[in-house]
Amino acid sequence: MEMPFRDRYDAGRQLAAKLTAYANREDVIVLGLPRGGVPVAYEVAKALNAPLDVFLVRKLGVPGHEELAMGAIATGGVRVLNRDVIESWRIPEEAIAVVEARERQELARRERLYRGTRPPPDVRGKIVILVDDGLATGSTMRAAAEALRTMGPARIVAAVPVAAAATCESLLDVVDETVCAITPDIFYAVGLWYEDFSPTTDEEVRDLLRRAEERNLMVSTYSQNVGTLQKVLGSLRDVARPVSVDASGAAQLLDLVGNARFVLIGEASHGTDEFYRLRSELTKRLIAERGFHAVAAEADWPDAFRVNRYVRGRSDDPSAEAALADFRRFPQWMWRNTVVLDFVDWLRSHNEAQRREEAKAGFYGLDLYSLNSSIQAVLEYLEHVDPEAARRARARYSCFDHFGDDAQAYGYATSLGVAESCEDEVVQQLIELRRRAAELAQRDGHVAEDEFFNAEQNARLALDAERYYRSMFRGRVSSWNLRDRHMAETLEALAAHLDRRVGPGRSKIVVWAHNSHLGDARATAMGETGEFNLGQLTRERFGRQTCLVGFSTYRGTVTAASDWGAPAARKRVRPGLPDSYELLFHQVDVPNFVLDLHDDSDAIAHLRGPCLQRAIGVIYRPETERLSHYFHARLPDQFDAMIHLDETLALEPLELTGEWERGEAPETFPFAV
Repeated sequence: MEMPFRDRYDAGRQLAAKLTAYANREDVIVLGLPRGGVPVAYEVAKALNAPLDVFLVRKLGVPGHEELAMGAIATGGVRVLNRDVIESWRIPEEAIAVVEARERQELARRERLYRGTRPPPDVRGKIVILVDDGLATGSTMRAAAEALRTMGPARIVAAVPVAAAATCESLLDVVDETVCAITPDIFYAVGLWYEDFSPTTDEEVRDLLRRAEERNLMVSTYSQNVGTLQKVLGSLRDVARPVSVDASGAAQLLDLVGNARFVLIGEASHGTDEFYRLRSELTKRLIAERGFHAVAAEADWPDAFRVNRYVRGRSDDPSAEAALADFRRFPQWMWRNTVVLDFVDWLRSHNEAQRREEAKAGFYGLDLYSLNSSIQAVLEYLEHVDPEAARRARARYSCFDHFGDDAQAYGYATSLGVAESCEDEVVQQLIELRRRAAELAQRDGHVAEDEFFNAEQNARLALDAERYYRSMFRGRVSSWNLRDRHMAETLEALAAHLDRRVGPGRSKIVVWAHNSHLGDARATAMGETGEFNLGQLTRERFGRQTCLVGFSTYRGTVTAASDWGAPAARKRVRPGLPDSYELLFHQVDVPNFVLDLHDDSDAIAHLRGPCLQRAIGVIYRPETERLSHYFHARLPDQFDAMIHLDETLALEPLELTGEWERGEAPETFPFAV
């Protein structure tokens, strides 16, 4: 026989169809009876646009005959006693107190487990829809209804997917209405009417309550009137274009890029597989079909330049994985992961098929953390082209020798005044190298030009990195701005370098970096504190030649660490918070979509917020998520396009740690700070 319900969620949707008279009413609240009733109640509340909570009830069983109820206790300190049973069984008050104390302890444990610090629901004057996954004897529903009645609701509706008709009718002495989706003539047991009636877990109940709470609060963000939110969501559904996370999805995105020379593609975290994968696929299209010349990544210049040599056929590395070997510094997984590995393989193959050197695409880094390796790269270059110049450079750079590879120690010591700054030395070295640009860059065609450009960028990086590490201890704004200005200047230098081959203003570059670097800072809380970023500076310099693309996700898993330098772990991404773009996009009910933020529709106007936006870097601390990972933004001013992928998975590192392979258990805290 075909079962009428696939699972509790399907049962909830079918039950909700019987309750449409209660939809979109401000005086309705849905209460689920844990555990099995909560998934059913979640779907009912979602369909009716009503708040969801749990109603915990514990039966007080007669000692020695626990199946017989002498009363019940429930959420909110409610206590109901059946005096007829107590008197007929001559149960002393002491025995009642013992049973009650035991059950109150269990009730309190479950309250903490499911509700955390949230107060019990206020049902006074409300229509309460009390939901379970089915009724056998109906004793639990009866006890809950009797306890609930003492809290002053206007009306109680007992609603279940399946029950015997007689059981439904028997409850009418304690509730105002019963709604049973099906009432089979031959009932037997609740579980027989479900294909999947596996137990509901405590984690599942907590997760559903959290998601429902976020939905409830999102409604109040727009208006106390539920219809306002529905209008916003409806308009977003009209303009949201579904997108797949593969090559065909990338093809859908090409028209958003238009004729931009600089396509900056972000990520809402440094460890989400789908962000990297779709970005990689879009980049392949831009290179193969639009003639883009380079990828410039939020990566250290010398480490990325080894990859550049490999993809252009100029290195001895036997494989893409070997070419990525210089990415040893934390966080390795940002670039040593399965998606980047596949992209580097593809780029090498693409370049091998090109007849002209100008048609080959390169891979470059924009970041400035690599002080020591950049110094070493300059020295190695000069040893090859001019040993005497290398000797002078080594003498200048020896200023850093006291600190070994610890650039932060250098920055800290100079900020305290216990060590002299090396700024003059790195400036002198960069000046000397640039004076010899014409001579060194023209020695052997494109190869010599590229190698000089590499050395020059490393020398400039050493200068900016020296200033950056000194600024780290003066404040976030100064160090952030110095870093992003360096990335913007590196991007400009790379464009000018490529222009010399393909023609003035004709080079085209894809940028890979975090949303926080690529979304225009002027449209975020960052800008209000004096910070600027790469996206803003590129827009200011190149105007409409720039296209900024952001990513977001609602929930899933992510590769991140708990602290700087800690092992990579596979962590759970908590559902988007109230007042956030992530939660709003989740409610659009289109799993993966893209928004053209230049659209002048009402839908895009609604996004001007500002709303909260999540940013997960290489560290993710869900226990303090609101403070650690959210900031306010005005999305249409921040990006040109936004890609929302509702549920995403962790990026797979090439070096798997035990923490990553085990994954992270569901969080036990109710809400983030």
